[in-house]
Amino acid sequence: MVKKIVSGGQTGADRAAWDVALELRLEIGGWVPKGRLAEDGSIPERYTGLREAALADPAVRTVLNVRDSDATLIVSNGPLSGGSLLTFQEAVRCGRPVLHLDLSVLQPAEAVVDPATLNVAGPRASHYPAIGVRVATLLRAALPQHT
Repeated sequence: MVKKIVSGGQTGADRAAWDVALELRLEIGGWVPKGRLAEDGSIPERYTGLREAALADPAVRTVLNVRDSDATLIVSNGPLSGGSLLTFQEAVRCGRPVLHLDLSVLQPAEAVVDPATLNVAGPRASHYPAIGVRVATLLRAALPQHT
């Protein structure tokens, strides 16, 4: 059973994952770039329990989040690119379980995951504006309700 959702804090998939985790009363966390930087400025303070990486380079937090998670879920709308591709490559390199869900060919209800700590990654909102809503829908369907 998933107990914690980890992400790097970018807009889109990462923040949607944290929001759903908070709705479901799951722990959130993860490594974020130094200065809590994201494409929309600073990651809001309402997201607590985060660790700042030594560098502002998003690739650093990507590697750390894969390393520190039991498994990684990557949600995309088409082939992987950018940080999502790096996340997949790092999970393979580290021998960590990784699931890539391409929402251009797969419906959210078709996937089920059950690690204790789940790293969620995907494109930023500026690259795929609907990704946050799609990830939130997927996680609500896949994660058990906690009360």
